[in-house]
Formats: sequence, C-alpha cells, structure tokens
Amino acid sequence: MRLIRFQDDKTRIGAVKGTGVVDLVAAGSRWTTIRDIAGAGREALAELHALVEKADATRALADLRLLAPIERPGKYLAIGMNYAAHVQEADKLGVARAKHQIWFNKQTSCISGPYDEINPGVTEKLDYEAELAAIIGAAAKGVSEADASMHVFGYCVANDVSARDWQFHTSTFTMGKSFDTHGPIGPWIVTADEIPDPHSLGLRCYVNGALRQQSNTGGMINNLWAQIAYLSTAFTLETGDLIATGTPEGVGIGMEPPMFLQPGDVIRCEIDGIGAIENKVSRT
Repeated sequence: MRLIRFQDDKTRIGAVKGTGVVDLVAAGSRWTTIRDIAGAGREALAELHALVEKADATRALADLRLLAPIERPGKYLAIGMNYAAHVQEADKLGVARAKHQIWFNKQTSCISGPYDEINPGVTEKLDYEAELAAIIGAAAKGVSEADASMHVFGYCVANDVSARDWQFHTSTFTMGKSFDTHGPIGPWIVTADEIPDPHSLGLRCYVNGALRQQSNTGGMINNLWAQIAYLSTAFTLETGDLIATGTPEGVGIGMEPPMFLQPGDVIRCEIDGIGAIENKVSRT
C-alpha cells in the first residue's frame, strides 16, 4: 500500500489506488494520522487493505498537493559514509574514516514535501544526497539484526540536502544538514509488506536531467537491520522516527571540480519499487 498525506482545505491522509486516491478517513478509517497507522501495526494494515479494496478513489492523484508522508517524526537520523565508493569520495576530501557507524541528526523542522522547493538559505555549497528512508513502526529498543525488520513500517525516498560549508562547522554535521526545506521526503510511504528486500533496490539522482548518482541499496556497508540494531542499543526508536540509510557516490562535493546546486536547478531522486521526489532550488 502507498500511503500519502495531502492538502486541500485541511491536511488529509490517503492511499493511492491506480491513478486516484482513497481519502482514508472519509472512507471510514478509524486511524486519522499516518503515525497512528504505523503504530497500530499489522492489524491496521489488514483493515486498511480491505477498506481501500472496496472504496472508490474519489480524487485524482495528479491534482493533489502531496505533503511529507509522515507527520513530523520525533527523530530524523541519518547515517554517513555507508557506501564504499562514497567513502572513497570522502577520503579525497580529507574526511577521517570511523571505526563505527557514523550518525547525525537532521532537525525535523527541515522536513518538506516531495515536490516542495528547496531554499538554499545562506549556504554557498548546496548539495544533494539521494537515499532510501525507513519509517519505524513498532518501537525498537535493544533489537537484534534478526528482528529489526519487524520494526519497519515502510519506506520512502529522501534527499539529504546538505549545506557543505555549514556541515563542517561542527563534527556532528547537524547545522549543515538541518536548514529549513533541506529534508524533502516522499512521495508516499510504501508499506514494508510490499518491499520484501530493501537491500536490492536501484537508486538514482538526476540534476537538471543529468544522471549524478546511480547505485543499489545492496551496496550499503551497514544494512538497515544493522543500523536499527546499532541505534536501538543506545536509545528507543519510536513510532514514526525516520532513518536515512546513506547515499552512494556522485554527490556534488565529490566531483572534480565540485558541482554545487544553483538556483533553478531541479533534483530528482528515485528508488525502484518506491517512486521519485523532485525538488527545485528556489531563487529566493
């Protein structure tokens, strides 16, 4: 199932059905937010599958303004240097290799919709990072790699937009990863039952139609299950939390010479089996 949040007279939740959308609450859903659905687990999905099957798609998907497909999560966590060729890019930039998984926070206020504009703000080194993102369903604490998949509600596409000049103001990366609008996600959440293996998905990023990144999620150094196990050793991953699983090679800062984003540029990030988001860099 593909779950969306969309805006008309108010924020609504829906399920994509063909080229249309079923308004879930209008169709009788007893869950009114995507986070509620994620927390209710298999019971909710079974009930909603049945509801969507018999309901009419009353809205055209193409006519809707899609929002970020999860209400603002408690945590937005992102792993760095998680593809071998991207590590090699970082080597050339003098970024030290780490012995453990490298995690940083993107402040949740950065999250924006799948087609919203990216405002560069004060950065002069705006960059893109196409990534697979996972949304936590059942809370996870002290979870093993073997059980980690049971805690994933679904997946979406993420662009870990980065202000490279601000990223290295601190070793945590947080400042340069958290500018407003620098966290577009979507276009929907594909529920985990439709993605049997999140580690076999083609991933691409285009800038103005030119291919910049092309890889496969099977190239992760630490796969999603290892990420969840590592994080949940320290703290609880809660329903709705967002995990960005890393980006492959081809980012702008790693090119020779570096090619940073400019006003008017259009960035398209796409993942097989999930979909694509597309965002334009604003001129203001």
